[in-house]
Amino acid sequence: MRKLTVAEVRKIDMVDYLSSLGLQAINTRGEDYWYLSPFRKERTPSFKINRRSNIWYDHGSGDGGNIIDFGILYHRVDVRGFLELLTRDYRRNDLSFHPQLKKESSISPVAGEKEKITDSKIIITAIRQLSNARLLHYLNERGIAPDLANQFCREVDFNLYKKQHTAIGFANGMGGYELRNPYFKGSSSPKTFRFFDNGKKELQVFEGFFDFLSWLSHFKDNPLTSNFLVLNSLSFFQRAKQTMEAHSSIRLWLDRGTAGQACTMHAIKSHPAYEDKSSLYKDFDDLNEWHVHQLKQKQRLYSSNKPSHSKTIKHK
Repeated sequence: MRKLTVAEVRKIDMVDYLSSLGLQAINTRGEDYWYLSPFRKERTPSFKINRRSNIWYDHGSGDGGNIIDFGILYHRVDVRGFLELLTRDYRRNDLSFHPQLKKESSISPVAGEKEKITDSKIIITAIRQLSNARLLHYLNERGIAPDLANQFCREVDFNLYKKQHTAIGFANGMGGYELRNPYFKGSSSPKTFRFFDNGKKELQVFEGFFDFLSWLSHFKDNPLTSNFLVLNSLSFFQRAKQTMEAHSSIRLWLDRGTAGQACTMHAIKSHPAYEDKSSLYKDFDDLNEWHVHQLKQKQRLYSSNKPSHSKTIKHK
């Protein structure tokens, strides 16, 4: 069968294509189809396809684009590899073509996001040390001490959809922030990874900053004993490979989900310096979840061994 061209692939309806992958929209709003992100585990849909423009946008990572951009990221292949994959599966999945938009269309190139850029873009308004009681409680729930968090994170105020929000902010290498609170997960632009260069040949690699803080919390290691890389999204793994492969030992602490494990296995096959460390938390979604479980186990053990202070009844 003749291989599909880039122009033909761009016309394939993205909603149909995700359906062929077993991914179904959680809800729809007009032309917008909302999904749980295919790139990470989440409970609230943050991945959107605008069916009219046939473009996707992931609010959690800041990534977006057309079906080719999605295929490269989802299948971890290059353009050629995705075209071959799609050509092989095209007839079997009975995918439909999406009609071309007229040139005069005002639909933005990223799932309609720029139509309302003043409302939907995260605008940071203030940065300070962590002190908000709600955020400190959230850190405690994630097993992270405030003193440690304040070494690497800040309390960030930002505007989104004309409302002000406050979150824990973890700065990346280009001045953007990963933003987390109990009800929000997102990032400000520009989005990229964060590298901590302590002049060492050993590198610890994490998918998110809570995993990084969990590692420091659990192992109580001096940060100067290793270099550290926080990807902030698996989509930055390829971009960070040159930085990673400058080290003689690369320890991967990625999530145990399908995407994280596929990324780990691919890396191990591509270079001998990579090492999978995720077996430590094989029964959990990620390092942070395992870390929280370990702390709860210790607390239960402490409580069970705590001596009783009940009063002794004296008999006359």
